[in-house]
Amino acid sequence: MHIRYESVKRLAILAVMAAATYGVSGCKSGSGPSANGTEKVLFDDLWDFHPGSLDSIAAFSDTVKYVQGDTALWRSITLPDDWSIEGNFSAAHPAGNQGGALPGGIGWYRKVFNLPGEDSSKRISIRFEGVYRYSKVWINGHYLGERPNGYISFDYDLTPYLNSGGQPNVVVVRVDNSQQPNSRWYSGSGINRDVYLIKKGIVAIDETESFFYATVNSREIHGASRGKNNATLHQQLVLDIDPSVINLSTPIEVRSSIYDAAHKKVAQKTGEWLVKAGKVNRLDWGFALNDFNAWSPENPYLYTWEVRIFRQGKLVDRLEQPLGIRSFYFDSSKGFFLNGAHTLIKGVCLHSDYGVLGTAYNYSAMHRQLTLLKQMGCNAIRTAHNPPPPGMLDLCDSMGFLVMDEAFDMWQKKKNKFDYARDFAVWHARDLQDQVKRDRHHPSIFMWSIGNEIREQFDTSGIRLTRELAGMVKQLDPTRPVTAAMTETDPEKNNIAKAGALDVLGFNYKIYDYDNLPKSFPGKAFIASETVSALETRGMYKNIPQDSIVYMPAGSGQKYAENVNGDWTVSAYDKVAAYWGTSHENAWRAVKSRPFMSGTFVWTGIDYLGEPVPYPYPARSSYYGIIDQAGLVKDVYYFYQSEWTHKPVLHIFPHWNWKAGDTVDVWCYYSQADNVELFLNGKSLGKRHKSDAASGGNAFHLHWKVPFEPGVLRAVSTSGMKTVLTQEIKTAGVPKKIGLDVDRRHFRGVPGDLCYVTIQLEDQAGIPVPDQDQLLHFDVNGDATLVGVNNGYQADLNTFKNTNYRTWKGKCVAVIRPGHSKGTFTLRVAGKGLTSQTTIVDFDK
Repeated sequence: MHIRYESVKRLAILAVMAAATYGVSGCKSGSGPSANGTEKVLFDDLWDFHPGSLDSIAAFSDTVKYVQGDTALWRSITLPDDWSIEGNFSAAHPAGNQGGALPGGIGWYRKVFNLPGEDSSKRISIRFEGVYRYSKVWINGHYLGERPNGYISFDYDLTPYLNSGGQPNVVVVRVDNSQQPNSRWYSGSGINRDVYLIKKGIVAIDETESFFYATVNSREIHGASRGKNNATLHQQLVLDIDPSVINLSTPIEVRSSIYDAAHKKVAQKTGEWLVKAGKVNRLDWGFALNDFNAWSPENPYLYTWEVRIFRQGKLVDRLEQPLGIRSFYFDSSKGFFLNGAHTLIKGVCLHSDYGVLGTAYNYSAMHRQLTLLKQMGCNAIRTAHNPPPPGMLDLCDSMGFLVMDEAFDMWQKKKNKFDYARDFAVWHARDLQDQVKRDRHHPSIFMWSIGNEIREQFDTSGIRLTRELAGMVKQLDPTRPVTAAMTETDPEKNNIAKAGALDVLGFNYKIYDYDNLPKSFPGKAFIASETVSALETRGMYKNIPQDSIVYMPAGSGQKYAENVNGDWTVSAYDKVAAYWGTSHENAWRAVKSRPFMSGTFVWTGIDYLGEPVPYPYPARSSYYGIIDQAGLVKDVYYFYQSEWTHKPVLHIFPHWNWKAGDTVDVWCYYSQADNVELFLNGKSLGKRHKSDAASGGNAFHLHWKVPFEPGVLRAVSTSGMKTVLTQEIKTAGVPKKIGLDVDRRHFRGVPGDLCYVTIQLEDQAGIPVPDQDQLLHFDVNGDATLVGVNNGYQADLNTFKNTNYRTWKGKCVAVIRPGHSKGTFTLRVAGKGLTSQTTIVDFDK
């Protein structure tokens, strides 16, 4: 059985990217909007913040008092902002270590701004891309509204309440994250995503209500054969008309054009439209695009869709949206097909967590995370378990990731005392609709998930709610499938599946039930929506029998696991998992060996604050990630790289600093080679390949037991008689140096750019030291700021904002924000008895 998603029979789908550009200049890189065009202004600078309660509205809305300089209640900040990340870790915080052991509370934000005279005739609104949580907004003392959901974007019309003629305006936001626990992970607190000011003329394109998409006129997309790829472009254009000004007898001219990556026009359509005041002015039309380049994770080719609106011959508004064209379908027995080719979904789950930034979205932080995942071979992201920042989807479009866009972690039945279940009945419809309208333009999104491990699986309300939510999504976007991440594999007990409203069934864990799924749910397509839940601490190695998996905690009756290593760590060998999960290798084998499974989403791609299974406080962040919270890879990263990429991989571990008499388990991940030979101080310890009995018959890694002697452990992978790769690990002495590795030295000149510097302790010979840590001091000189330092250790209770920070297993990462001037800045890192190192980072703004 084939399951297809389309608004026109026999046509596969595409979507368009949501990173819209507004204006009325005639070219893509125009000089900016005219007085009548829509303008989208980033509104992140020059905000004030007050932590805690304010006694009265007068305390925050008295514009005159503010202008006269009374700023005692406020401190200046730049958005996005997460005030909780600045706090100290403590077991006393009501969020608990499940919520990251950081404070919540109430915070106030204020921005004073003036509008230029040319904006007096415009309609002005403000857009918040996310505020956690329970936000309330005022403009010049007028209450605009509230949104409980901390992950959804929303707009308010400011026009009726704005001051003109040079008088200042004051926008105020109250954020209430005091009722805790309200999340199963660290949520952060504050206006933690971007804010925009939207300025519209009397005729404007309604970006939210408009929907541009395409259908592909063949089952397959031919990558090499030109002239066979034809698509129909569908434009559902909605205009936002000011009824008090528009002359209804004047037709509107619409010009819609498609440009390729070289900005060559490849398709267009033009027509006139007589609009009506007070009505929904929607124009539906289609036109052809022939001989196109397809979008895919391997080739994320983007066109530009430009719509221009003319009135009386004058350009009054323009909208540009990048456009990606791709076709896909799910087959119940063969899995997922993208552009006609079978494609295994190699995905990870991600929370909105950016290390030292907390949940404050940042382009550089997100780009770094996605780059690491891309290099690992990951081709898909599940947004666990709420709508992501829009900027993340823009990056997934341009970098090439498939996205499962997830809406809710709970419906009416709560998982925490104060979670979204309290607001679901009143807000779920609006929140879900706003999510779909905001995100449906992105080619990266290939599925909508309406929930994760929803407790209504187990009662009949699940049938009603599933049909309601899936119906809402399909009404707004008929081009993509709807799924949910479920746990119940018995069809008689699973009321979400019983609803018959899901196009693809997502199941979390329970790999032992995979073979029963086609029989239990005949004709359905499947995806492993969440897998693994293995646990690792980077750089910590404890031998575990080769054929064993240790479960921590051991079962549902044990809340926490014993602190077996004495330091709240878990071995980095892929041999430890939460009781509901399994090892990375077992989970991947279960998906890879079953063609009906469309793919997997590993829990998780990157460690995040909160949910520190298996330990109580002082553990305060997760152990699940393939990459730690500092952005440093764990060894299992190379397992996925060896399985998910087509490049040669060779990685041996652990380090080679041990005691005399130790026998060390040496593991090796490799690919694109026939076998690997291991040497210790030049002596061969044997040549092996993955099917060797000596390797435990394991299809994914090699294994040697090696008596320790100091020196050099060397691995060589070969194909035939040819060496493919070589890796050496050397015994290190005591720390004597500090090595600094800068991720980049030149910046885009965009506010919020970040520089990541990896710090490595080294011995006198420059060999990395893996087992001795030092407290380091960080000092930045020049026009730049130290944002924070992180070492990835899940139980480190030092605040990220401290300029004195300890390495973990010889490493940590410093995050620096360049200022606004041109030139250089200097990072100096020093430790007791160590040689300090200095790096000069150039930036040009």
